[in-house]
Amino acid sequence: MSKYNRGEIGNVHSIETFGAFDGPGIRYVLFLQGCPLQCKFCHNRDTWSLDTNKLMTVEEVLEDFNKYKHFYKKGGITVSGGEATLQLPFLTKLFKEAKKQNIHTCLDTSAGVYSEKMKPVYDELMKYTDLVLLDIKHIDNEKHLWLTKSPNTQILEFAKYLDEIKKPTIIRHILLPEINSDDKYLYGLREFIDGLSNIVGLDVLPYHTKGIMKWEKMGLVYPIPEIKEPDPKLVKHAETILKKDYNFMKLG
Repeated sequence: MSKYNRGEIGNVHSIETFGAFDGPGIRYVLFLQGCPLQCKFCHNRDTWSLDTNKLMTVEEVLEDFNKYKHFYKKGGITVSGGEATLQLPFLTKLFKEAKKQNIHTCLDTSAGVYSEKMKPVYDELMKYTDLVLLDIKHIDNEKHLWLTKSPNTQILEFAKYLDEIKKPTIIRHILLPEINSDDKYLYGLREFIDGLSNIVGLDVLPYHTKGIMKWEKMGLVYPIPEIKEPDPKLVKHAETILKKDYNFMKLG
């Protein structure tokens, strides 16, 4: 078995040492390489490929984290991507070692590779995961397949799995005008979220066009140039529908 398969090394896209939007407090954010969803609106197009970018061991990541640990007293480490769970062995080992140092761990995922048969592997990961940021792209499966290269069935099943194990979760939803922003859609998403009891927060993230330059830099055509950034009033309206009177789970 290779070091990669044993989880001893991870394929890293990049590191942000002062993340303020990726979990509680100031975060050390590790972006892993590779993503199966391949969203049309992706703002990190260069994370899709599984080609080797920068290889790091768990020890190297934590050594780097500890250089800045005085910033992270109320924060911790967040692993994102790409899709972090494409590298489950590395992710699990990293979080396990992080918890030995009392580091708060947060997983940012779209759950694109989750399946029922992998539950034992996810059970092990969740032992060392304090918080999950779950990205839901679209609640309708057919439209999800158009927007990404994956169905949403495994994503919604992962949300239910997190609810079953009572893992604190923040739902994140990127709001795209004309795609997932009308009232009928938003009430449908709210209905799904109402069936979960482990949600500690919900973020409506306005779609932005800053990532288009990455597509162009790679010589690629951006798939949805006609979609504009949402008006702040639309974002506020979506937040009202999704969050009003919702009974968020209390931490602690």
